[in-house]
Amino acid sequence: MYRALTRDIEVVVEPFYLVEQSDPEDGRYVWGYRVVISNHSAMPIRLISRYWNITDQNGQVDEVSGPGVVGEQPRLIPGESYEYSSGCPLDTPSGMMFGHYQMVTDEGEAFEVAIPAFSLDTPDLRRVLN
Repeated sequence: MYRALTRDIEVVVEPFYLVEQSDPEDGRYVWGYRVVISNHSAMPIRLISRYWNITDQNGQVDEVSGPGVVGEQPRLIPGESYEYSSGCPLDTPSGMMFGHYQMVTDEGEAFEVAIPAFSLDTPDLRRVLN
């Protein structure tokens, strides 16, 4: 699992390879990822939007942004967590993702919360160390 903490907002990501949706012979590799956002701060917050940087092993970058996550803009009171799952296809057997969420307090203060960088690797990927 991968973890980031910004202004007492914790983001934990757990990626997993989806064998049944992948087709390596056709150059299709698919990962799912589970995200848990926990509000350890003293104020309620709402997740307004997301930004993702998705990079495959060839360095090809895809940037994704939009409102909320999985069609929702959850509000988290202090001590509350929100969990969702999503997925990412790549044309290569490995890559990485990172990004941020745009949050807003009940008072209207907007701020970014980091999504930790995490690795997307097929289970049978051979590692070569130089």
